[in-house]
Amino acid sequence: MVNYILRRVLIAIPLVLALVTIVFVLLRTLVPGDPATILAGETATLARIEEIRIQQGLDKPLPVQFGIYLLHLVQGDLGRSSITYQPVTDRIRVALPVTLALTSTTFVYIMLLGLLIGVAAAYWQDTWLDNLLRVVSVFSGSMPTFWFGLMLMLLFAVALGWLPVISDLSLRGLVLPTLTLGTGAAAGLGRLVRANMLDVLSSDYIRAARAKGASEVSVVLNHALRNVLIPVVTIAGFTIGDLLGGAVVTESIFGMGGLGTLAINAIHTRDYSVIQGDVLFICVVYLTCNLLADVAYAFVDPRIRLQ
Repeated sequence: MVNYILRRVLIAIPLVLALVTIVFVLLRTLVPGDPATILAGETATLARIEEIRIQQGLDKPLPVQFGIYLLHLVQGDLGRSSITYQPVTDRIRVALPVTLALTSTTFVYIMLLGLLIGVAAAYWQDTWLDNLLRVVSVFSGSMPTFWFGLMLMLLFAVALGWLPVISDLSLRGLVLPTLTLGTGAAAGLGRLVRANMLDVLSSDYIRAARAKGASEVSVVLNHALRNVLIPVVTIAGFTIGDLLGGAVVTESIFGMGGLGTLAINAIHTRDYSVIQGDVLFICVVYLTCNLLADVAYAFVDPRIRLQ
């Protein structure tokens, strides 16, 4: 097991370095406009623009800039915002609790609802409940996030007044963003669980368990669901990464000041340091979640540890 985890960590290191390189190069080569001119403002003189270019190190060759950035990065320094002059790490630290609360509640919602839908639809296969759950799953997975969020806001916040329009970190404030961000993913997970559950329920060892007199609850939870969790663990790692990406839209709809809102505002103001730090942080979290999913997969399926 230790060797397995060590191999996964060693594989993740070059991936992180590749991500750092890609983000750095793209922001400095493909983003239109001169960064020094943008930072100085439209009315700045040429002398002021050149002064800012030297202060930001933009006068140096790109490989030198990248080397300086890597040197600061290994020290935990993501640079300073060119708009507010605050350290990027401080801005991420302020926005992180909002995104963390949203993604955590949404992840739990997706796992619980997806497993419930998948197991129920598979156990009562081809009944009215199965047909209803499949229709609802397809409809939920087809809805655009921004449209679904606005509909929930109009119904529960504006028309009924049950929930706040502008969300916060309270339980009431997280209900609408969680439903908006997680319903489509829960529907997709439910379809996956249903397909795997149908294969497992038709297996010989399930019939053997029933023949021995095991209760239906024991058959479903102890025998069938345990094997269905193997692909679910794999999906879980990617789900967290998808939530971080989807949080950009959801946070904008409900006025939440998380990492997604931070990235959107930085793009509007062309705050390169914040964009770079925010994107890099999200990518590293995504890789970390995939790494944890690989490790959890090895615990769920012992065969992985032998390979």
